[in-house]
Amino acid sequence: MEGKEEAEPSNTDSEAVGYPEHHESKLELFGFDSLVNILGLRRMTGEQIAEPSSPRDGGENISITLGRPKPIAPKLGTLMGVFVPCLQNILGIIYYIRFSWIVGMAGIGQSLVLVTFCGLCTFLTAISLSAIATNGAMKGGGPYYLIGRALGPEVGVSIGLCFFLGNAVAGAMYVLGAVETFLDAVPKAGIFKASATITNGTSLNGTTTTVYSTNIHDLQVYGIVVTILLCFIVFGGVKMINKVAPAFLIPVLCSLFCIFIGIAVAPRKHAPSGITGLSLHTFSDNWSSAYQRTNSAGIPDPKGSIDWNFNALVGLFFPAVTGIMAGSNRSASLKDTQKSIPIGTLAATLTTTFMYIISVLLFGALATREELLTSRLLTAEVAWPFPVVIYVGIILSTLGAALQSLTGAPRLLAAIANDDILPVLKYFKVTETNEPHLATLFTAFLCIGCVIIGNLDLITPTITMFFLLCYAGVNLSCFLLDLLDAPSWRPRWKFHHWSLSLFGASICIVIMFLISWLFTVVSLALASLIYYYVSIKGKAGDWGDGFKSAYFQLALRSLRSLGADQVHPKNWYPIPLIFCRPWGKLPENVPCHPKLADFANCVKKKGRGMSIFVSIIDGDYIAQADEAKSACAHLSDYIEYKRCEGVAEIVVAPSVAAGFRGIVQTMGLGNLKPNIVVMRYPEIWRRENLPDIPPAFVSMINDCIIANKAVVIIKGLDEWPGEYQKQYGTIDLYWIVRDGGLMLLLSQLLLAKDAFEGCKIQVFCIAEDDAEADDLQKDVKKFLYDLRMQADVIVLSFKSWEEERGQPQQAPAESMEAFAAAQQRIAEHLAEMKAVGVSEQQVEKFLYTTLKLNSIVLRYSRMAAVVLVSLPPPPVHHPPYFYMEYMDLLVENVPRLLMVRGYRRDVVTLFT
Repeated sequence: MEGKEEAEPSNTDSEAVGYPEHHESKLELFGFDSLVNILGLRRMTGEQIAEPSSPRDGGENISITLGRPKPIAPKLGTLMGVFVPCLQNILGIIYYIRFSWIVGMAGIGQSLVLVTFCGLCTFLTAISLSAIATNGAMKGGGPYYLIGRALGPEVGVSIGLCFFLGNAVAGAMYVLGAVETFLDAVPKAGIFKASATITNGTSLNGTTTTVYSTNIHDLQVYGIVVTILLCFIVFGGVKMINKVAPAFLIPVLCSLFCIFIGIAVAPRKHAPSGITGLSLHTFSDNWSSAYQRTNSAGIPDPKGSIDWNFNALVGLFFPAVTGIMAGSNRSASLKDTQKSIPIGTLAATLTTTFMYIISVLLFGALATREELLTSRLLTAEVAWPFPVVIYVGIILSTLGAALQSLTGAPRLLAAIANDDILPVLKYFKVTETNEPHLATLFTAFLCIGCVIIGNLDLITPTITMFFLLCYAGVNLSCFLLDLLDAPSWRPRWKFHHWSLSLFGASICIVIMFLISWLFTVVSLALASLIYYYVSIKGKAGDWGDGFKSAYFQLALRSLRSLGADQVHPKNWYPIPLIFCRPWGKLPENVPCHPKLADFANCVKKKGRGMSIFVSIIDGDYIAQADEAKSACAHLSDYIEYKRCEGVAEIVVAPSVAAGFRGIVQTMGLGNLKPNIVVMRYPEIWRRENLPDIPPAFVSMINDCIIANKAVVIIKGLDEWPGEYQKQYGTIDLYWIVRDGGLMLLLSQLLLAKDAFEGCKIQVFCIAEDDAEADDLQKDVKKFLYDLRMQADVIVLSFKSWEEERGQPQQAPAESMEAFAAAQQRIAEHLAEMKAVGVSEQQVEKFLYTTLKLNSIVLRYSRMAAVVLVSLPPPPVHHPPYFYMEYMDLLVENVPRLLMVRGYRRDVVTLFT
């Protein structure tokens, strides 16, 4: 785009890379600003570019010159950026001081299974990591960033905090490993002494042997001192750490080289008798397992406190294969993250796994089982030419790994805090250029607390749980994204499949339970508690996570499965369309009548269902588009404030009637279209002389009837009870016409709410003849019994207009006064309009029927909590003004009334 725009420069000064004020662009036809496009593209790639001032803002002859970029630190490639850090983190303390012991305890056969099983777990996780990491740019936070953006902020924060704890505890493990190695190399440096006795059951010559081991108090004292010293280095800043970190790789490579050379030339002079050199006989003897009890230092002891088995060894060994996230944590320093992370991570994983497998075979053929179990540093004993190389290598590598843990854990915590999801972490927030000193201090306290425990074998299973939980999160993230296959899921790493990710996550869970079901339950409970806390106290963050995509696809699939067929009455849910047009004025900043939201909650059982709040803005859509968007956002906020589950829609139309007609026809999809239209009765139309309301109101009711929508019109909305306003008395239903049971169902839904739970239902049925009253009452009672509804049934006789014509009316005085006034207004209107096809006799009949029904309601239900009555349809050929007169007479003096009209579908059923 940039090149095309610069291909034909104007005649003005265009030698510099800039954009003159009147530069003609081929894209101007489409309304694009080339400068804005360039800045937008650079922001998408992650570059921070300051907003340039625009000539339109008052500047003259201002050009934007890109110029030379600011000097930045050199980027790292795959080798030094990913492979080496992963190799440093994977090859740690476990290999040097525990791996030969594991071979002696599990035997060669089960050790191969152990290495393969754990290596498969990290290999599958590395594949999932490669897929997610190559699906876009990465920011700080490592696995927290990947999991949070894939599974949502709640899951990301919960697993991220657990991973932070795992890194902090891992720092303590590395410190203890370095101290233990130092004390083994220099026994005189120990302040305390300890001993362990091996009985003749494990000794080759059948005698009792005493072996001295490091005291736990020495580990604690030296460990605290070393941790404090490392913290001082960490406080020096990440630049110092990055300069020192590469030097730790040389001792590791030298020590590995010395170990393998020593194995090849073993046994050397003065070597222990247990080191036989590479021997098939020794290989055969060490093939099977020899699980037994040991003391806390790992020395075999029949009275030891620890009983080892394969599951326990999984927990001990698994930290030796962790560290595959080291490359992703350095994504900001990589030249090409989408190339380096997959290649470097998988190469380090495969290299170390292959080395572990070869080491199992070599250690198993090198020394006797007793030597494998009792020699605390067999790698130093066999190293060529001097054991001190191994000691120096172990100490430097473990201290370097501890330094990386104390560096990475605070930055992970700071990344979680910077996302501002959990307010309690606000104290750990830092800017990009500052060091997370407070997070570092907090990590140091955690690390010192774990060092005080002092037992390496008790700490490693805890680390294993946290790391496995993180790896399971990465696998589940890739599984979800791969299974959903959204258009945005386009990873450059193609060698992945959702089944591999699911298998990797399953292995992680299996390993967790193999190690300890108790630790697994505790770690999952901790993550669940954090998840629950974040969901309650955390701030909402829309990261486009996979769960939202899953919800969307599930909704689409459910919608397709529902189709457009008629919903069975057993599965019928009310989906009210709440018409927010107030028919009057509302307070400022209140987009909807407050009681409409309360009523919407009343027609949903236990909050199930969805409400659609709509409002109409009169005018032209192009001119009112921005106002409509602002009004829709305001209405959505108000719905959330009222705790009503629903969505907001604003429609711009030339008139209310036209806008509502479009809403009724198009709102919703399939069977998720609204089935009940709820609106307020326009009581103010005559008082405020609003002649436009009757035509719009009648048009809306007719549109609902044609579109087969049920209608609920609320009279007395201002008096509708709130959530905590208890109502007593009755809910009276005047069941006049068959409505599919909607009126009965609404009464039951009202009764289920706290405000109406103290009421009882009365059903009034209208009989045209007294002889039919008894049979009608029995039939209605039986019908209600079959519907599992409790209600009192009252049958009233209703004489027709022809039978009572000319007889004195028996109605309340206020109703008679309203009746007479309506007659006079209609007569005047008839004289003025000279309507064709309107019979005065029919108008009088409608008025009388309405008056009769109003009289019955006032007689029996004046003190009812709420009255429900069937809504009469607008008569054909009657002007809208006449229908409003009928409705005014019907609702006269009734404080709270619901006029209900069902539709051509049953909403209740007798059958189970």
